[in-house]
Amino acid sequence: MLDDEPLILLDLEFAVEDAGCVPLTALELAEALAIAESEHIVAAILDVSLAHGQTCAPVAKALAERGVPYVLHTGDLDRMDEAVRKLGGVLVPKPTPAAVVVSRALEGVTLRQGA
Repeated sequence: MLDDEPLILLDLEFAVEDAGCVPLTALELAEALAIAESEHIVAAILDVSLAHGQTCAPVAKALAERGVPYVLHTGDLDRMDEAVRKLGGVLVPKPTPAAVVVSRALEGVTLRQGA
């Protein structure tokens, strides 16, 4: 999970644990890239807009190359509509309850396993 807002990340972390999964969390882009490149990930939740004008695009690309499904969890859809759509993934707008965000991320795993 990548989100630069600690409280949102903590809420998602608890929801991931409640779903029976092990959360891997990052508050910054570089940390998320390191996780994406080195850990076994079955699904991801990515905040689109990050601090310092960064986006989750490099992480989304790394996950897509590995075939890992991801959810784009963003409150910036109005401002970043086209950029968000180019990233692919499942779009879940903020605010959405953490359990719903996690459920949407895990749907991608179920779909991938059924293929």
